[in-house]
Formats: sequence, C-alpha cells, structure tokens
Amino acid sequence: MNISRLCVLLLSATTLSAAGAVAAADVVGDRAAAEQRLLAAGYAQVHELEREHGVWEADVRHADGRHGEVALDAATGEIFDARDARPQLDATRIREALTEQGYRDVRDLDREGALWDADATDRDGARVELRVSGFDARVVSVAVDDEGDDD
Repeated sequence: MNISRLCVLLLSATTLSAAGAVAAADVVGDRAAAEQRLLAAGYAQVHELEREHGVWEADVRHADGRHGEVALDAATGEIFDARDARPQLDATRIREALTEQGYRDVRDLDREGALWDADATDRDGARVELRVSGFDARVVSVAVDDEGDDD
C-alpha cells in the first residue's frame, strides 16, 4: 500500500470517528427530539419536559392512561421509567457500585423514579452530583457540586 493511500484511509477513519463522537453526543440534543423519542416509545403525552445535567425529565401519560415521571439520557436515548419491568437496585447496591467505580464519601442517595441522585467525591477529590441508573448502577451524568453539603 502506498503512502498517499494510507494517509487517505487514516484521514477517512479519523473523520468517521469524529463524526460518530459528535453524533453520539447529540442523540437527544433538543426538546423536540426528546419529546419525539418519548412519544415513539409509546407514551401518549409528554408534559413538563426539562433538561438537567444531561438528562431529560418529563411527566408522561402512558397509553393506558396512567401518569408517571420518566427520564431520558440525552447521550444515549435510554429511557428510565420506574414502571419498566427491569429489576431495580436498592440503595445499598448503588452505594457499593459507586464505591467500586472510584467514588468515595457517597451521601444523600435519593431515588427519583428509575434513577438515583447522589453526592460523592470523585477520584480527583472534587465534590460531584451524580445521576445513576437504578437498573445497573451506571453513572448517567456527573456535575460539579458547587453548593457542597450546606443544606
């Protein structure tokens, strides 16, 4: 293979990789896309749609008429609904998983539907606010905790 052909292949791979990273960051980037994703998932109505720390939150009406709250991961499009049939982890397991992921001083665990909110200290010593999947303890979003624990 000649040098110019190798350069073209490398440039193409880099461009595709960068395009994929941009697309992945914007799976559900705006309100219209978030609402469309929830409606496509079978929710009959979507109300009070707000984005905070990379997660869309909404009040929804299910097809059977029941109301509920759901969250939508803006980066992946995954929907977190407490009425989902997937088993949910308890606070003890969430705390253990966060510790295994390198967080310490995990505190203020609070379940919000199928997500958990937690305050913790990350590996670099920064205080952070976490949104954690109640299904698999995966950290969905991290935000710097600029308010600390002075509640």
